[in-house]
Amino acid sequence: MANPQGDRAAPVPDAVHRRRWLILTVLMFSLLIVVLDNSILNVALKTIATPPPHGLGASQSQLEWAVNSYTLVFAGVLFTAGVLGDRIGRRKALVFGMALFGLGSLLAAFADTPAQLVAFRALMGFGGAFVMPATLAVLINVFDRAEQPRAIGIWVGSVGVAIAAGPITGGLLLAHFWWGSVFLINIPVVLTGLAAMLLIIPESRDPAPGRLDPLGVVLSVVGLVLLVYGIIKGGQIADFTDPWVLASIAAGLCVLALFVLHEKRSSHPAMEVSYFRNPAFTAAIAAVSLVFFALMGVTFFSVFYLQSVRGLTPFESGLLLLPLAITQLFFAPQARRVVERYGARAVCTVSMVAVAVPLAGFGFMDEHTPIWQLELLYFVMGSGMAFSMPPVTTSIMQTLPREKAGSGSAINNTFRQVGGALGVAVLGSVLSATYRSAVHDELAVLPARLRHAAGESIEATLAIAGRMGPAGRTLVEPAKDAYVHAMHVTAFGAAAVALAGAGIVAVFLPGRTAPVEGTAPAAKEPVTAGESGDQVGR
Repeated sequence: MANPQGDRAAPVPDAVHRRRWLILTVLMFSLLIVVLDNSILNVALKTIATPPPHGLGASQSQLEWAVNSYTLVFAGVLFTAGVLGDRIGRRKALVFGMALFGLGSLLAAFADTPAQLVAFRALMGFGGAFVMPATLAVLINVFDRAEQPRAIGIWVGSVGVAIAAGPITGGLLLAHFWWGSVFLINIPVVLTGLAAMLLIIPESRDPAPGRLDPLGVVLSVVGLVLLVYGIIKGGQIADFTDPWVLASIAAGLCVLALFVLHEKRSSHPAMEVSYFRNPAFTAAIAAVSLVFFALMGVTFFSVFYLQSVRGLTPFESGLLLLPLAITQLFFAPQARRVVERYGARAVCTVSMVAVAVPLAGFGFMDEHTPIWQLELLYFVMGSGMAFSMPPVTTSIMQTLPREKAGSGSAINNTFRQVGGALGVAVLGSVLSATYRSAVHDELAVLPARLRHAAGESIEATLAIAGRMGPAGRTLVEPAKDAYVHAMHVTAFGAAAVALAGAGIVAVFLPGRTAPVEGTAPAAKEPVTAGESGDQVGR
């Protein structure tokens, strides 16, 4: 595979090279808070649903949009944020995003109504969209090519840690403070991160960005927002045949098709569509999307399995995710060594199968399955993620010229975000529909006005059963059995998606390649941190 960065890339300047691991620590710090906050909110949803003064009295729909408003804005703006980072400077984009994320967190902590919380979460998503692509783009510009796989492995590992640490942190905060503390905890972290960014991170940008592509930017934002909105709404109402859902998804796909056509014809495109002609690049993008489709869908149903079926607290269920985090923390930085020995194709194929196997393993669990078996599944799943995500992310980033690192990172993260949103929506709909069908006959004992509401989810069934007193106890075990059955169906579907990803990388990713000694062809002269922008040489 020809490498657009190539060996013509000038080495990273000594002043930056000496601080590269400190810079990576700051980048991880920035990424950690953005990813952690998304998972920490899930723990607080039940508290936010309680009436004031303990909560906001949010309805189920308002709670869903408190989560989804972040995802919608984040995914819609992500690509544009990466492109702007290449143009105005990645450190500027990082500082802007962190500051906006901090402001949104402060406002969300003191929101008075559910509507305000939804709006402030959207503001946080806007800020987060500038942070995530900038962290990976800066990483590519401060590490030499030979060290990039290891650095990307650490970057990927920090994402896994954040996903697992969120529920644990949220459980601890809610045990001692009010619900707003899950947002207020971000403020000291953001302030510390901003100071570290200004002092430590060097500036870098595309030295020849060309003219801005305003039409391309508008088309990408509108297309992604419409697509993600349709996906979220379809999952929310568990009906992808709803006219509004179909119209939103279709309109989003049409606008994105116009975006691709415009980019192909533009003399100054925001995104080089030609990147997708490289099979390795396209395969890596597909692998990221499919893995997060499966992973986010399973994360969604496993929370209810642990809390509603097994009766664990949010804090206890968060602790059970530790193997998922620890494996990524320790194994992801080591993935490059395995890839050097066996090749990206073999490593990614085997590791994605290792993700699929524990997903299928959920299809054999029930209410009384020993916890150690669950922990084993999380360990294998985390290991598979740790050895698959760094190589595919490296493949994506090293396929592109270094001066396009921001847009490349945004492409990677956009497909991951859309894949995750699809996973929650599609697999969540499968879970909901299967549960409703399985529990339907058992709900015949309820008044007609309560049957539909009780069949929406296991939480709704158990809540209504609880209000019925002793008479409602007959619904508890059937509801748990119905949910376990629905989880089995959903788990096998998720495993099939992960196996599809394994098949794609097995065919299209490059195998084991020897280090290149000569020069590789380069479409453009690459840029290093020292050659671009106002480098900070402290």
